[in-house]
This record gives sequence, C-alpha cells and structure tokens, in this order.
Amino acid sequence: MTDAPAYSVVIPTIGRPCLADCLRALAAAGGHPPEEVVVIDDRPDPTGALPLEAAGELRERLRTLRTGGRGPAAARNAGWRTVRTPWTVFLDDDVQVLPDWSRRLADDLGAAAARTGGIQGRLYVPLPEDRRPTDWERGTAGLEHAAWATADMAYRTAALTDVQGFDERFGRAFREDADLALRVCEAGWSLHRGGRTTRHPVRAADPWVSVRAQRGNADDALMTRLHGPDWWARARAPRGRLPRHALVTAMALTAPALALTGRRRAAGIAGALWALGTAEFALARIKPGPRTPREITTMIATSVVIPPLAVRHWLDGLIRHRRATPLRSTP
Repeated sequence: MTDAPAYSVVIPTIGRPCLADCLRALAAAGGHPPEEVVVIDDRPDPTGALPLEAAGELRERLRTLRTGGRGPAAARNAGWRTVRTPWTVFLDDDVQVLPDWSRRLADDLGAAAARTGGIQGRLYVPLPEDRRPTDWERGTAGLEHAAWATADMAYRTAALTDVQGFDERFGRAFREDADLALRVCEAGWSLHRGGRTTRHPVRAADPWVSVRAQRGNADDALMTRLHGPDWWARARAPRGRLPRHALVTAMALTAPALALTGRRRAAGIAGALWALGTAEFALARIKPGPRTPREITTMIATSVVIPPLAVRHWLDGLIRHRRATPLRSTP
C-alpha cells in the first residue's frame, strides 16, 4: 500500500460520544493509514476532554483544532487548510469505517484520474431487523443513496483549494456538501463513487427532530440562489415536499380568512383541503413505519406542524440570501 497516494482525515465534532467509536474504527482499519487525523472541536463552549484516546495507535498522528461553534463547513475548512497531503478524507463523527476501509480507500485513490476531484465512500445504515424502521430511521437510511455526502468523502486537496473549500454560509450539516460538489464539478473536476464502505448508525433522536430539520429549507433557498432552480437534478438530491407544504399552508391561512369575510362555504372547502393534505402527509409517514402508538402520535403531531414551518424557513432563506453570490474558483 506504500505506493497509494497519501491522505489526511478531517473529522469535525461537537463532542458527541460517538466520536470515540469513529476513532476506534478508524484505528482498526489497517493497510493504508492516514498521514494524520485532524479532529476539529467545534463546540461553542468546550467543557471536558474529547475521547481522543480511542484513536489507539493513530493517537500519535492525531491533532486537534478549535473553531468555536461556527458549524461543520467552517470546521472542515479549518481542518483541510492545514493538511499537506494530496488527498483529504472527510468523515463525520457518527460514522464507523469498516476494517478493510483503508485498503479499499487506497484502491480508490490509486485508481483516480488526474482530474478526479473527489471519491465518495459507500454508506451503510443498519436498521432494526425485528420491526419496521421509524420515520427518522428511514430518513437516515436515505444517506445510502445520497450523492457526495461528507460522512465519508475523499477530495483531492488541490480541488478544495481550487474552489475555496466549503461555503461557510451553510451553517448546518445540510447542503454544504452538495454545494461543494457542484462547485468542484463546475471547476472542471469529476466526482466518482468508490468501493470502500462506511457504517452510519442511526443516532438517537427525540420526537421533534423532524420539525427542527425543516430549517434546512432555508439552505435549499440558498442553493437555488447560488446554483439555479435545477440544482436538485445536478446534485442528485431528492426534491422533497415543499410545493405540497406550500399548498397545505396556503389552505390553512385561507380558511380562517374566508370565514372572517363571511364566505363560509369557501372556508369549509379550504379547511377540508388543509385536512386532506395534512392527513395524506401523516399517512405517508405512518404507513411504512412500525405503527406503534408513539410513532403514530408523533407522525400526526409533526405532520400538522411541518408544512408551515417548512414554508417559513424557505421564505426566511429567500429573504436572508437574496443577495448571495457563488464562491468563485481560484484563478
């Protein structure tokens, strides 16, 4: 494996316990170890030590940086800009590479053409075997088909330099990877899917996680501003339900307005359309799941709240990013 290109691993973290499992798995992947591992501590107010001892023999090659809670895009930028290897591999702190990962990564990097800018790892999301997955678990499993996810993504460091790395206007772990991939391709590099596999467990989440996830609609608005309305297809991203959410929200606002003006029949129709749209959304999420009382209750409650919040965050993104311009490649 000594003839394979050298690489560094960059892992942003907010101090979650899963970092220990990530480092432990990386240390166990023998064959072509990284030149160094850069852990970016992005906790706004770090308290307590990170579990760096889990890196085992890689501990001597590990160093840390602090970015003070600026988000994963800024954390990854801080990491890759300090490496000196031809390749930078981004891992999330909640993944676990498989034992043959480094050997397969060496094959991926060794086979890369001169203008190959990035090579994605294949993600595997383990789901329960004794029941149907929940809505949250199915959403996480969608990462198996995601394009250019930085949960395991190797970029040629020169390509990152060419496009100025991640756009730090994406403050959450959402769409910053798609934005980077589009800019890398626009700069004349190519992206490919490799042969290595990384395990991505489903992390624990409370019932309202899907509601908080609607903040990503603001990032979708930023993507449209930066890359045009066809970015979905070019980034191989699922279109989502925003148009339906907008229609359901419009009915929810129209019904009481019509009632106040005395147009009761029209108000009833609008209210019925809102109820039908909300019921369709809830059933679409309930049907494939475990259908436990807790899951059903959660799906009904969140299906009422999600459409207006999705529209609100999308409108907020349109306003906040109305003057946003794309990052340009370096000359």
